Amino acid sequence: MKITRLSSPNFNDRQFPLDMLVLHYTGMETGDAAIERLCDKEAGVSAHYVVRETGEILQLVDEDKRAWHAGVSSWQGDEDLNSRSIGIEIVNGGHDWPASDGSLPDYPDAQIEAVIALSKAIIARWNIPADRVVGHSDIAPARKADPGEHFPWQRLAEAGIGLWPSAIGAEVQPSERSLRSIGYDIGDLPAAITAFQRRWMPDRIDGADDEDMRAMAAAVVAAYSAV
Repeated sequence: MKITRLSSPNFNDRQFPLDMLVLHYTGMETGDAAIERLCDKEAGVSAHYVVRETGEILQLVDEDKRAWHAGVSSWQGDEDLNSRSIGIEIVNGGHDWPASDGSLPDYPDAQIEAVIALSKAIIARWNIPADRVVGHSDIAPARKADPGEHFPWQRLAEAGIGLWPSAIGAEVQPSERSLRSIGYDIGDLPAAITAFQRRWMPDRIDGADDEDMRAMAAAVVAAYSAV
């Protein structure tokens, strides 16, 4: 796995042990524009890595430093997730820069294979638990939608990155309780449900708290409990 170094000035020291991996899409028109912003001191944002559509990997911040990618966020009761995580920005226009037909732009196979290889190496280096591998929308459901419902979370789980429930059949409980147990901030419950759907029910992003939603949430709780 080849990694090219391109330093960003936007980092500082961690305040907590590193135990999370956060995946993002860049959400800009081009990868070059995103990389320029992540390396712009005035922008005040960064990530540890950027993965281009071709699978090229750039490292902008050392892993032991605190990059500025998560913003105001929380997971499993923890805050200051910048101090606790490594951030990977995946070049993709996302919801702001859709494909010409209006659909969300594809994540090319070469890019996803690079994300898988990089993520597996990071998880092994830092012993990151499967239930601490998240998307930006998981940790900031009221603000963020990335890496989007078009991101192949199940494919990553099958490669050993994060989790995917093997079956739906666990004891169903209220969505609020399940989402809190998984790690979501439920201060804005509809936003938390929508974020959950982006990751676990990508064929329907409607924020509806119904039987199917509660069943899938219970299945994820069961998968997380087995970690």
